[in-house]
Amino acid sequence: MAERSWGGTKLADRRAARRQVLLDVAERLAGEEGCAAVTVRSVCREARLTDRYFYESFTGRDDLLLAAFERVADEARGALEDAVALSDPQRDIRARAAVSAFVALVLDAPHKGRLLLLEPFADPALGAHSHRLMPVFTDLVGGQLSGTGDDIDRRMAAHALVGGLANLFAGWLHGTLDVPRERLESHCVELVLAATSRE
Repeated sequence: MAERSWGGTKLADRRAARRQVLLDVAERLAGEEGCAAVTVRSVCREARLTDRYFYESFTGRDDLLLAAFERVADEARGALEDAVALSDPQRDIRARAAVSAFVALVLDAPHKGRLLLLEPFADPALGAHSHRLMPVFTDLVGGQLSGTGDDIDRRMAAHALVGGLANLFAGWLHGTLDVPRERLESHCVELVLAATSRE
């Protein structure tokens, strides 16, 4: 049986497009105004969709918010993985590529950076989910710390490095760390190099 279409567009494609619009709105609202601004009503109004279309994709506000957060986290992880995989094997070039990739995501699109790094402190559901996703990033960083003691040392160093970098970026986004962006990026590269050069 052929899939139903409307105006030449398949129903599944229209549903996927509506879901994408809802995620885009939630991501922007959460990143620019805070998670408190994300409600079913506000998102539907911005997306120009009825709540009927909201509930075809999401069970509620928290479900949408977590999906938007996961999308940004996946984007950050992908950017880091690509930077490490495609860059030069030299440590300093690889470190700069990874830091630059993350900076491009969270600082060039600050609403994404705030959703990823600041809003988990404001929203309990998002905070719990952020902690569950942390091993994804610590494992990625830990894989670059091959010369850092045993496995326990590497895990602790990865947690310290990820936490430290996240706080630096969060401080810059929040405005409490008033330094030039180039200085921030250089300092982050130095931290990564210091961690990866331990024997």
